[in-house]
Amino acid sequence: MQDRSRDPSGPVLGIETSCDETAAAILDADGRILAEAVLSQLAEHASFGGVVPEIAARAHLAHLPEMVGSVLREAGLRWSDLAAVAASAGPGLIGGLIVGSGFAKGAALARGLPFVAVNHLEAHALTARLPGLLGDAAPASVAFPYLLLLISGGHCQCVAVEGVGRYHRLGGTVDDAVGEAFDKAAKLLGLPWPGGPALERLAAAGDPARYPLPRPMLGRAGCDFSFSGLKTALAQRVAAFPPGALPRDEAADLAASFQAAVVAVLADRLSHALAAFAARHPALPAGRRLAVAAGGVAANGAIRAALADVAQAAGFTLAVPPVRLCTDNAVMVAWAGIERLRLGLADPLETAPRPRWPLETLSGAGGPGGSPPEAA
Repeated sequence: MQDRSRDPSGPVLGIETSCDETAAAILDADGRILAEAVLSQLAEHASFGGVVPEIAARAHLAHLPEMVGSVLREAGLRWSDLAAVAASAGPGLIGGLIVGSGFAKGAALARGLPFVAVNHLEAHALTARLPGLLGDAAPASVAFPYLLLLISGGHCQCVAVEGVGRYHRLGGTVDDAVGEAFDKAAKLLGLPWPGGPALERLAAAGDPARYPLPRPMLGRAGCDFSFSGLKTALAQRVAAFPPGALPRDEAADLAASFQAAVVAVLADRLSHALAAFAARHPALPAGRRLAVAAGGVAANGAIRAALADVAQAAGFTLAVPPVRLCTDNAVMVAWAGIERLRLGLADPLETAPRPRWPLETLSGAGGPGGSPPEAA
């Protein structure tokens, strides 16, 4: 990886366009948030029941330049005050990644700034280290190593986070990501997109014990996940009702039962991952054992509560970023850029975005060899 970095003594601009949120943020070198903005595209995609990649890319293109200008004004900064520009370069929807990373590279070239191609998953993984972010929920400075449970619309995996660019995958989904399962379940129940928040709201009015839905892989060795069988079981329950005639109270009970099954699976898988992490790092003191839940699904209140109980029982502290930083945002991208710049890591402008970029293939200072983003 080419080193184009300089001393990151100034603010860093972060850009996030990997899916359907257009986001920009500026952090100072110590990780303080100077300005941030996120524009949701829910209205553009709602009628399609999911994200349409071409629409998402066009929306990023239309809104990103003004958004960057807005956060610069909010922070009271000029381009010349920045130390670097960081952007999500993958994984994600390729059209959006091209827009965001292309804008960032153009700005870096025009202003003579270092460019950092941020792995979106690493940004989630490092969010917990943002100084002061977690308050009393975790040590003031989150030290490596720690366990990450990444649960989102496109990802579901347990990872030992051992340094910037140093990740060991303990397990992951063999089919659907948990957020994808929530969205598909919500659609079966006639709920609007995005399905996860809508299903959680409906579940609050239901009986989680009404329908005995399956708990895939519950108790099985290892840290892998599966949600396709649970989704199929829900579909079969819904199919027992005439099309379009699912009563509201039945839908609430189905939503609550589905959510309870997901919670049970995630709690069980986390317990296995905590044991695997402890075995991998046996010398880690009890007070330093930390588990971090990140990604959009970590915003679910029932899931957060269950994971906290499992972590506590295993002698770990659970840390979860604030809800606004669980979903896609540019604060985490700017912070990941700062973390990498501190190690002298920046990227050539020829770096191409990539829709698939497994976390464990990252290469970082002192980390294992791996595949950096492919050059164009």
